[in-house]
Amino acid sequence: MRKTYSIAIHGGAGTIRRADLPPEKEQEYRRYLSTALQAGQEILQGGGTALAACTEAVVVLEDCPLFNAGRGSVFTHEGKHEMDAAVMEGQHLEAGAVTLVTGVRNPIRLAQSVLLHSEHVFLGGPGAEEFAREHQLAFETPAYFEDTFRKEQWQEALKADRIQLDHSTSWPDNKFGTVGAVACDLQGNLAAATSTGGMTNKRYGRIGDSPLIGAGTYANNNTCA
Repeated sequence: MRKTYSIAIHGGAGTIRRADLPPEKEQEYRRYLSTALQAGQEILQGGGTALAACTEAVVVLEDCPLFNAGRGSVFTHEGKHEMDAAVMEGQHLEAGAVTLVTGVRNPIRLAQSVLLHSEHVFLGGPGAEEFAREHQLAFETPAYFEDTFRKEQWQEALKADRIQLDHSTSWPDNKFGTVGAVACDLQGNLAAATSTGGMTNKRYGRIGDSPLIGAGTYANNNTCA
């Protein structure tokens, strides 16, 4: 067994300019990121798997409305929330992914359940939600996922007739969205976890790269996560 472990997390692609982020909001972001990192570290310190650590770190970010995943997911064109998530472990190259799920409190837990308990790799829409219910995962009402800032983003995008990534202020230059984690546990195994609410005002069942194994999420002990 190794004597060290490692974990890294992110709360979205891109950079939020300090000029656009009040100090109190920055502190809030940092607090949740620290909590997510600690959740993963505690699992790794206790000898837990990289997969479990990545999943739990992302759960913290999904539960926070600041990030475009889980509770903080952006609105679709129809005013709904369609979420994607994926996990992969690097020892056996097993993976689980879900897309276009609604109502599932933590899509990353659903992706993990697909990896652990399904003969399939990638589930979508109502079928993925049925699988979530069979495995007694938590669901929430639409109100749980509604956020004033996200709603304003959606209304602006509707008026401008555009699709945009989270926090975009000068589309397409500023790109944000998606949360994730990668880790290496004390056994030397790698894992990765990714979760997203997609793009504001997205239509037609759009699926991004996040839940695609080998594109948005990947882990392999021989190379990287």
